[in-house]
Amino acid sequence: MKPVGACWAYMVQCKHGTFYTGWTNDLKKRMAAHDAGKGAKYLRGRGPVKLVYRKECLTVAQAQALERSIKKLTRKEKEALVFL
Repeated sequence: MKPVGACWAYMVQCKHGTFYTGWTNDLKKRMAAHDAGKGAKYLRGRGPVKLVYRKECLTVAQAQALERSIKKLTRKEKEALVFL
């Protein structure tokens, strides 16, 4: 897979404590969209969100693979990823 610059796998915590996991090639723009209630349907009405985990990846494929692996984790395992 050809590198496209920085891509990110990330996890946000919603105002009621649930987690949402995604990937993006522009983390700042994606966070602004989430806070504005745009983008992921799951997050609409659950904001504001707080970025609690991010990992830079070299390719889209790597970011998507990491996103899938995080989504398979239990809540306790996701909490272990959260940076303080």
